[in-house]
Amino acid sequence: MPPSTTAVLARVDTARTNRFLAALPLNDFSLLAPHLRIVELTRGVVLHEAGEPIEHVYFPHTGMVSVVTIMRNGATVETASLGRTGVIGAGAGFGGRRGIGRAIVQLPGTASRMPAARFHAAAQESAAIRELAVRYNDLLIAQIQQSVACNALHTLEARLCRWLLQTHDCVGGDTIPLTQEFLGQMLGVRRTSVTLAARLLQSAGLIRYRRGHIQVVDRAALEDAACECYAAIQEHTDEVFPAAAAAAG
Repeated sequence: MPPSTTAVLARVDTARTNRFLAALPLNDFSLLAPHLRIVELTRGVVLHEAGEPIEHVYFPHTGMVSVVTIMRNGATVETASLGRTGVIGAGAGFGGRRGIGRAIVQLPGTASRMPAARFHAAAQESAAIRELAVRYNDLLIAQIQQSVACNALHTLEARLCRWLLQTHDCVGGDTIPLTQEFLGQMLGVRRTSVTLAARLLQSAGLIRYRRGHIQVVDRAALEDAACECYAAIQEHTDEVFPAAAAAAG
């Protein structure tokens, strides 16, 4: 039995909470809409591995996906974090069919998913989809470059503030389910170092931490304490999605 008009419209409205999909003109979005399926993003699930074929493209509505680099000894460091402003597998739009890193769900949520082959076919047919995919890929590269510079040049406290702000943008409230061990893996430092940095932020009244949850207490102060990288990434994002940025303002 085909879905009702109401169900289809609800699915479309949900899909366009993702900024990539929302930025597309309706005629171009209609090329993707029939192939989009809403799926749960479960924490710990790997959406694709580095160097392996990309089978599906994901457009998150809620939650957060990290792109991480894994070293031979098993150590990991995050190079990009993707929420509703992101796309996992966007390179499929212009022929890129292999993952640039491991994409793993860090915060649970939902996403619209479609086969990578269908996304590539739609991009071939639509200049708007193709151009947005290229611009988004440039944004992702800029985020990775910014992350590399951040990890090399900025203090752990400033980097932690930046990461918490990016994560806060992906959740629907002020409480973020994060352990210090997990934060250490994402920032590429020891857990003890994260513990000390988190204590400093808590003492300053920026966050509150207990039992695997971090509560953002003072968002404005967190922005002031963060390194320049958070603002730089936001600026790049708003350049790619200006219509959504204007609507948010």
